[in-house]
Amino acid sequence: MKKYFLSIFAILFIANLSYSQLPNQNTYLLANVDDYTSYSALWGYRAPDGREYAILGCQNGTSFIDITDSANIGEVDFVTGVNSSWREMKAFSHYAYVVAEGTNSRLQMIDLQYLPDSVSLVTTWSYPGYTKTHSIQQDGNYLFLNGGNAAGSIGGVAVIDLSNPIVPVKLGEWTTEYVHDCRVLNDTIWASNIYSGKVSIINATNKSSLQFIRNFQAYPQPVVSTHNSAFTTDRKYIYTTNEISSPNGKLNIWNIEDINNITFEREWTPTGITTAIVHNVEIYGNLAVIAHYRAGIRILDITNGSNPVEVAWYDTYPASNSASYSGTWGVYMFPSGKIIGSDMGTGLYVIKTMNIITGISNTNLAANPEKFTLSQNYPNPFNPSTTIKFDIKEYSDIKLSLYDIRGNRIAELINDKRDAGTYEYIMDASKYNLSSGTYFYKLEGQNIKGMFSDTKKMFLIK
Repeated sequence: MKKYFLSIFAILFIANLSYSQLPNQNTYLLANVDDYTSYSALWGYRAPDGREYAILGCQNGTSFIDITDSANIGEVDFVTGVNSSWREMKAFSHYAYVVAEGTNSRLQMIDLQYLPDSVSLVTTWSYPGYTKTHSIQQDGNYLFLNGGNAAGSIGGVAVIDLSNPIVPVKLGEWTTEYVHDCRVLNDTIWASNIYSGKVSIINATNKSSLQFIRNFQAYPQPVVSTHNSAFTTDRKYIYTTNEISSPNGKLNIWNIEDINNITFEREWTPTGITTAIVHNVEIYGNLAVIAHYRAGIRILDITNGSNPVEVAWYDTYPASNSASYSGTWGVYMFPSGKIIGSDMGTGLYVIKTMNIITGISNTNLAANPEKFTLSQNYPNPFNPSTTIKFDIKEYSDIKLSLYDIRGNRIAELINDKRDAGTYEYIMDASKYNLSSGTYFYKLEGQNIKGMFSDTKKMFLIK
């Protein structure tokens, strides 16, 4: 009888291996915002004042969430749209451009300039024959609408000129295959053709007359597979994702240094997981951030682009790692280092990595400061904005506050966890209705080694 129970235990243990996962690695959760019933894609927007916002696709519209202050992450506004299980967006200038696959969803243009107070729908735009889109990309002042009927009934790719951000102009289109998503590099479109398993390379130097160059088989069989892609910063490699369930889709790495001889390097799967399906990949400096459905948010060091190393992850779907189309759908990384992921069932996750060099601007993690310092603001005196710079020696809880001359706290400018690095905060006095006079700003920090604080004086002159 004892042997029988041991055998049953062994069978259950082995069966569970594909559904288990190591604990979350080198990440911590700042917030999970789950205000609606179902979710799809997301994107990010960094306002001119440095505040950061998640743009989250929901079943019946788009949610705008302020993630700047880690202690007060929450929705600031919502724009209703056509009911759709897929909604995707990009940001250009101070506008968000939102597409969906719902009937007559078209292209929504949403003004973001009045954040953090609110956003507003400017218009819903279309052109003859266009009513819905599967995905959207942006490069410079151009949008690229993919799938749906954006480029004929076959669902190719259409180019939209945003020289005037609220008066778009449709230029050329490519209609040979259904385009699920695309990337644009040096006036060249790399289109993921989901039904053939190919990536098509298209010359877009003349945006009104797209010219096919060649394609390559990014998946060995013509199945529903080639989903999206991203380029390494040195432009030597393209990472492609294959969204299939049997066998489960994986991340593939291709050498594209010679466009006429594109070669396969390797495939990648998450640490300890061979079953979950890859969905989307985004690249930021020396990091690749991946939405990997039930395996969650995965973060790779791609310093060596042909041989990525997984350095961190956060699982938004800890119940299972099976090959199923549920879990993390989209990912985005902000200049502050915050990473957002959209889980189809449980909403927005805002996470941060611990002591991982990001290779993006706004923080300098390559050489950690030798001590904690708070610099004098500049300019000083100022009107209406000034920059506050500070150094963090090691990972800490950070709070930056503004006080009047009587010692009353006016505003909490930052309340966040920060990795070691040098940071700058632009304070706009007009947001707080301040009068001319003397003010103080105070930096406070705490970590496992202790506490620190410093205070400096600033002068506002109107």
